[in-house]
Amino acid sequence: MIMYGMLVGNTPDAESPNQPLINRVIFAICQCFTGVNTDEGVQLQIIKVLLTAVTGNNCEVHEATLLLAVRTCYNIYLASRNAVNQSTARGTLTQMLNAIFSRMEAQAEHDEKLAQKLQLENGLNESSTEATDNDASSLHNSKIDKDEAQETSFCARDRKTHDCQQGHTDAADDDADGDDGEENDKDQSQEEFADFNGYNSNMAGGDLADHDVTSVVEQILNELVDNVVGGKEETPTQQEESSETRNGVDAEAVELEEAPSISGSLTSEAAAAAGNSKETAESEESEILRRNLSVSHVLQKDAFLVFRSFCKLSMKVLSDGAPDPKSHEMRSKILSLHLLSSILEAAGPVFRNNDMFISAIKQYLCVALSKNAVSSVPEVFELSLEIFVKLLEFFKTHLKMQMQVFFKEIFLNILDSSSSSLRHKRMVLDALLKICQDPQSIVDIYVNYDCDMSAANIFEQFVSLLCKTAQIANAPNSAAGDEVKLMRKRSLECLVTLVGGLVEWCNDLYVNPQTMTNLGKEHQTELGEQKTLGVISSSNQGSCRSLHSDSSDPMNSNPNLLLGLIDNPETLEVTKQQKDILEQGIQKFNSKPNKGVLFLQTHNMIGSTPADIAKFLHTEYRLDPSMVGDYLGEHEKLNKEVMYAYVDYLNFKSMDFVNAIRIFLEGFRIPGEAQKIDRIMEKFASRYLDCNPHGTVFASADAAYVLAYSIIMLTTDLHNNQVKRKMTNEDYIRMNRGINDSKDLPREYLEEIYSKIQKKGISLKCTRSSASKPSAFNKGVISAAQRMREMQTMADNAKVLMEAASHVQAEFICTKHLEHVRPMFKGCWNPLMAAFSIGFHYIDDREATLLCLTGLRQSIRISCIFGLSLERDSLINTLSRFSLLEDTVGIRELEWKNREAIKTLIQIACTDGNYLQQSWKKVLKCISHLDLIQSIGSGVKDQTTTAIKKSAVIIDSSPILTKTFGMDKRLATIQESMGETSSQIYVVAVDRIFTGSTRLDGDAIVDFVDCLCEVSLSELNNPLHPRKFSLQKLVEISYYNMGRIRIQWARIWAILGEHFNVVGCSDIEEVADFAVDSLRQLSTKFLEKGELPGFGFQKDFLRPFEHIVKHNPRAGIQDMVVRCIERMVASQAHNIKSGWKNIFSVFTIAASHDDERLVELAFTTTSSIIRQHFEFYFASIIHCFQDAISALREFSCSRFPDTSMDAIQLIRLCANYVAEKPKYFEDLTGDEPQYGAQAADKIWVRGWFPIFFELSCIINRCKLDVRTRGLTVMFEIMKTYGDTFHESWWHDLFQIVFRIFDQMKMPEVQIERTNWFSTTCNHALFSICDVFTQFYTTLAPTLLSGVYDQLLWCIEKENEQLARSGVNCFENIIISNGHLFDEETWQLTCEKAKLIFQLVAPNNLLTWNPSKTNDRNELQRLQLFCILTSEMIECINNFLFLPKATKCEDEANLAMATADEISEETHESGELFPRLNKTQLLNLVQCLHKSHDLAKRFNSNVNQRDLLWRSGFKGKTKPNLIRQETTSLTCALRILFRLHENNTGGYETGDDQQIYPVLHRTCQIAVSYYIRITTPAHRESWSNILLLILAKLLRMPGDKFTQLRNDLHLSLCDLLLFDLRSEVRLLLRKYLIRSESLNNTVA
Repeated sequence: MIMYGMLVGNTPDAESPNQPLINRVIFAICQCFTGVNTDEGVQLQIIKVLLTAVTGNNCEVHEATLLLAVRTCYNIYLASRNAVNQSTARGTLTQMLNAIFSRMEAQAEHDEKLAQKLQLENGLNESSTEATDNDASSLHNSKIDKDEAQETSFCARDRKTHDCQQGHTDAADDDADGDDGEENDKDQSQEEFADFNGYNSNMAGGDLADHDVTSVVEQILNELVDNVVGGKEETPTQQEESSETRNGVDAEAVELEEAPSISGSLTSEAAAAAGNSKETAESEESEILRRNLSVSHVLQKDAFLVFRSFCKLSMKVLSDGAPDPKSHEMRSKILSLHLLSSILEAAGPVFRNNDMFISAIKQYLCVALSKNAVSSVPEVFELSLEIFVKLLEFFKTHLKMQMQVFFKEIFLNILDSSSSSLRHKRMVLDALLKICQDPQSIVDIYVNYDCDMSAANIFEQFVSLLCKTAQIANAPNSAAGDEVKLMRKRSLECLVTLVGGLVEWCNDLYVNPQTMTNLGKEHQTELGEQKTLGVISSSNQGSCRSLHSDSSDPMNSNPNLLLGLIDNPETLEVTKQQKDILEQGIQKFNSKPNKGVLFLQTHNMIGSTPADIAKFLHTEYRLDPSMVGDYLGEHEKLNKEVMYAYVDYLNFKSMDFVNAIRIFLEGFRIPGEAQKIDRIMEKFASRYLDCNPHGTVFASADAAYVLAYSIIMLTTDLHNNQVKRKMTNEDYIRMNRGINDSKDLPREYLEEIYSKIQKKGISLKCTRSSASKPSAFNKGVISAAQRMREMQTMADNAKVLMEAASHVQAEFICTKHLEHVRPMFKGCWNPLMAAFSIGFHYIDDREATLLCLTGLRQSIRISCIFGLSLERDSLINTLSRFSLLEDTVGIRELEWKNREAIKTLIQIACTDGNYLQQSWKKVLKCISHLDLIQSIGSGVKDQTTTAIKKSAVIIDSSPILTKTFGMDKRLATIQESMGETSSQIYVVAVDRIFTGSTRLDGDAIVDFVDCLCEVSLSELNNPLHPRKFSLQKLVEISYYNMGRIRIQWARIWAILGEHFNVVGCSDIEEVADFAVDSLRQLSTKFLEKGELPGFGFQKDFLRPFEHIVKHNPRAGIQDMVVRCIERMVASQAHNIKSGWKNIFSVFTIAASHDDERLVELAFTTTSSIIRQHFEFYFASIIHCFQDAISALREFSCSRFPDTSMDAIQLIRLCANYVAEKPKYFEDLTGDEPQYGAQAADKIWVRGWFPIFFELSCIINRCKLDVRTRGLTVMFEIMKTYGDTFHESWWHDLFQIVFRIFDQMKMPEVQIERTNWFSTTCNHALFSICDVFTQFYTTLAPTLLSGVYDQLLWCIEKENEQLARSGVNCFENIIISNGHLFDEETWQLTCEKAKLIFQLVAPNNLLTWNPSKTNDRNELQRLQLFCILTSEMIECINNFLFLPKATKCEDEANLAMATADEISEETHESGELFPRLNKTQLLNLVQCLHKSHDLAKRFNSNVNQRDLLWRSGFKGKTKPNLIRQETTSLTCALRILFRLHENNTGGYETGDDQQIYPVLHRTCQIAVSYYIRITTPAHRESWSNILLLILAKLLRMPGDKFTQLRNDLHLSLCDLLLFDLRSEVRLLLRKYLIRSESLNNTVA
């Protein structure tokens, strides 16, 4: 009828109009079940009807009726003896609960959609919507109040209305802690059935109408408020005592007892709230609770009541003794836990987020779970773990404090405790495995606990215990051993799942190279950008503290140290670091308090004042109480001040003395030293009297001090088991006589103190005592009784902590950031690695081994993603040791686990290559070693494997087998195991690493190549068996990655090139050949791709050829390199751009080789490039034009003359290219910063300058014939193309030319240097003069001074040829260009001439004495100077009067002697005399006078001449300077006579006054000296001078003749005394005739 809607029951009941008829129907059905004697068929029908009524949609069953139906099915399950009925009842309960909670969720969803629809239709604003919601909420609140009142009203009456058979036990045992107060004639089982949720089975009969529903609901709410705020919980005895008297209140309701402070879980405010009994506080909390527990629909109330009922049922205590799985108590508990688990499993949004259900979970379920979670019954414990996992999964955001209690105090404690059974530990591991499967939960645990300053390090303990469990030793007996192995395996599974979850969490940051399609595609994922933060609060006014809220105040008050509730990885990591510092400081304090305090102050964790330290000692519960007491009792000033501040921190106002001392001593343990106790108790007494100045029994602080001391003694006496004779009351009173100013304290007062101490001694706060004792791992055998005691203690502590935690609100961060994994992993990677390592080595189970390898692989993945190099390298090193692929392990037999490690290593290389960085080195070393053992295992017999077998160290892992079968058999076994690695699986996997390198990103491929190069070098450097495996792989990956972008290849080749440099210079010819050939192949591939102008990658990848040919001394390798270059030029010349530079560099190096064949090959290629490719590819080669010229220079300087001459000719050809194609040089880019922006400068710098510079190098380096050819070509180029040169170019060019004369570049051997001076320098000097003369107008303004200086340099040299050439060049420059000289140039020229006279003057001829110095070089130098002086005199005469004009003048003078008439003097039109001014000419005359004077004095010094002659000066005759003497005077006279002749102003003019005295004196000196000459030869040499004087005198006009005649007449007349030359006599006669005629005329 109910199923088909024929019975709906929604009409009012006739007897109870306030109730629907369905209530009576359900009551009648439930009455049919009378207990265990009820017919089994009837039981089944009852179940079916109730299931239909509750789950059907045709009638509504709510509130008390619903609970009655559920209770009936529950009782049928417990009481029925039919297994089918039991299963049916259990299934029915499950379906009922599903229906109840699913309807609630569906109704809430419907209401939400309806509200949204109404809002859209009516256009309601937010304010009207909120008002409507508030009204609806009030209505629902009143309704739930009435419903709960109904439930409560039946709690007390249900026991009295059921009369059932006696002796039958039922499930309802669990519903009451004791029914001793019930009537004896009532069946216990029926009473317990009736007690299910406290509902009366007769309520449908009309009793409900008799109760005021509103008042009952108020009573339920008050009860709930009391549960939260009241702070009291009745013991079972108290519940029994009050069950009769508490009307309308469920006997199972829990009132919290006064909760002690638990592990720092409460803030000071929360702790105060837990113990506060004031009515104002209760009323405020009640109001808050009423709002939180309000329900918006009757369906929520149904769900709440059912849920709470099952929570209470699950809390029932089992009977003492061994648990009976068939007992009603056990079955009831298990069923209730099962149903609670199903409720949580199917929980929807309303159940998960409604404050009413959250409060119920905190107050009922969590407390119940804290009891059942330490149950010794495996089924109960397992169900508790199942519920805990679901709470963590669905409700962790609301249960932060509770989750910490569960983890720290129960489950992790069970796992760590030696008193826990192995089965319990395994079940805990199963639960932890489920937790590890949820990455969100794992990360949330870390963020909310480990990164909370006031919370425990749950994640750290979590991982530490799992690692510890994974490493426990095997048990001695087989059964326990199997359980231990299972535990170790499950622990490994947990760790692997945890690490896998972390990998999954940060998977967005991971890029698998195998999924990348492009070469070197970069992944753009950035840390912290994938997920946004999310903060979920469990209340609007929650505290951020957790179970460690009594930590020191500086952390609580400093905002930089508080955990920010924003999901900021950086902030949380800083907080975690500070937390670690704090814990380290606490650890130091517990060892040495002073050091701990100093450490914390150094890190700014506590303040520096005594008050700050005292506050820290008060609030930090983790401090060792003994150490706190010792620190406070120290005699140092700071310790005393801290102790005073510590005591002053306490408030003893209105406290009795015993309670005050209890509070005082609960924070630390009294030190054992009497002086320390004295100081502490003295301060306590003073503080107590300060807080209580009036109303105490103490006359002074001394009395309080003595009494406090006596109370400590009393506590020790009464509560120390070692004290045999206990102190009596009288003894205590007697001990305290006369302490109150010689008076006694009241006897009653002392008796009261004795009584209190006797009942309860003074002890530490529970948090202090528990924190101070470490969780020891007792490995001894634990008795069952001791195990039960420890479990009970654990349960009691957990229950207290859980009840206290229900008062604390804590914010919970639902993190979304991926970056949290990094600090998580950094904190736990080391124990993880240790656990996996031990598991791999010591667990002989394939699945466990694979788990260890998987864990290592995932750990490496995390370290790779976050760039944790230390962790990554350590983990990969560990994995490589697993594989036995290390050079240090020698040759060992590879077991299956080693081969699995190899597979894992290869897998990591394939999947995590983008992140391995320098860890590639270890991976590639293992792969190299794998190739080695594959070669050995495959049985290949070559030199390498043979050498390896001979030199390898055989690691014998099975000495027994070796002893039995011999080493040969053992080696065969090892080789066989190695042969298994040669299977196609390994080969393909290894190849995939190298072929997959194309998918590595830009940075990863660089690291990969770098490490592979290092491994290759290690292979090649093995002195016993060098191998080329990695070198071959380098070539392969170069081919594979040929398609990468240029910028990546540049980085790759920077490493590869250096490696080929080293390998190409290897001492092993085979290796070097392979390197060069590989380079050729790679270079050809690169060249085929071509290169755009301006790029330089070809230059980079061809550079190894240059290095190899330079540093590898093997002729074969050098020849191979040159031939490779020749082939590339022949086939790829059109693609070569920047690579020309390296090509010419190779040829440059080859040109200096001694092998004619190699030099000829290189030169042939170079010649073909210049003669053929320059014409077509000059635009490409122009960037390397300098290198080409440098190569030709080296060929020119080679040992083979033909090649040298041809190379110089090619340089001449290159000059033609520069001259013909200047546009190419002008268009060059990239040189502006270095050479300037002018295009013309580029022609010089990149074109002409290299040619001239290299030619100068050829001239300086090569032999005579080559350098002469080079010199000729150089000046030929200058003369040919000099007209196109800019003025600035000439300056640089002459600097190059002057390098020829650089002494540092000349030969060091004197003979060669002399030859150099005589040939090259001489040639260069005249060539310079020719060029200078050819381009004088361009060069003179800037270079004339330099040219003069260079001539001076040549004149200074000791080489006669060079010095004379310098003078000749000086003369030629002046003669050739003097007509272009300006005044400044002539001044410069005269100065240089004067300087030359000074330099070459042989002044030391007059003083040289072989007795003082016997330097032959000095003698030669003086002889040279004499020659140069004569040359210089001739130079002056020639450029002033021209050589031809001087000779003609001498001939005219001779002719005039025989002629009848005086001929007129003629002057050459091209002479330079007129271009010099008087001053310049007189300076020259002065120089000539000095030379004449020196020569004259030398010629007159006969003794010095004899001395020089004997010393070898001037050959076979005595040395003389007659030529210098005469020529210098002759030249001076010519100058002076010309000056006098040109002066037409007469003697009175200033010019003539300056010139005539010099002329007169010179003539007078000449004539006078001639008269003194004694030798005919010497006299003959002076004849021309006399002819010159007389001729010049005769040609003078009358006035000038008369003037000079007057001064010289007597001297000239003296000439008649000597035998003169006929021409002289004739001219002298004419002079006398003219003089006579002049005299006659005057007369």
